[in-house]
Amino acid sequence: MKLHTALFLALSLATMGPAYAAGSEDAMKDRAENRYDAAKDTAKKNYETAKERCDRMSGNAKDVCEKEAKANYTKAKSEARAQEKSTKARAEAGDEQMKAEYKAAKEKCDALSGNAKDTCIADAKTKYRQ
Repeated sequence: MKLHTALFLALSLATMGPAYAAGSEDAMKDRAENRYDAAKDTAKKNYETAKERCDRMSGNAKDVCEKEAKANYTKAKSEARAQEKSTKARAEAGDEQMKAEYKAAKEKCDALSGNAKDTCIADAKTKYRQ
């Protein structure tokens, strides 16, 4: 009966999918940085285009146009930065969850012995990227 339980536990752990795919934290951070860079570039191009449009104006209308263009540029950059930080925070949270799930899976392996325990730990390491 003990062997049956050990095999069941090992198979259960082997078929459980991790909460996040391997490498997801790094991939999410990379995507966040790429989106941030793209958003900054877009914001800068939009700002330059708006400034060119303002250059055709004069007086107070030009001043207002330039201030509005600068405000839109600042807003776009800060929104991009906030999105990047949010994405990175989600990736870090995912990593913390993976570590906690790994510890729980490894603890379950402590009930086993011998090859079943070794297999259980190896499976946990594979699933939770440890």
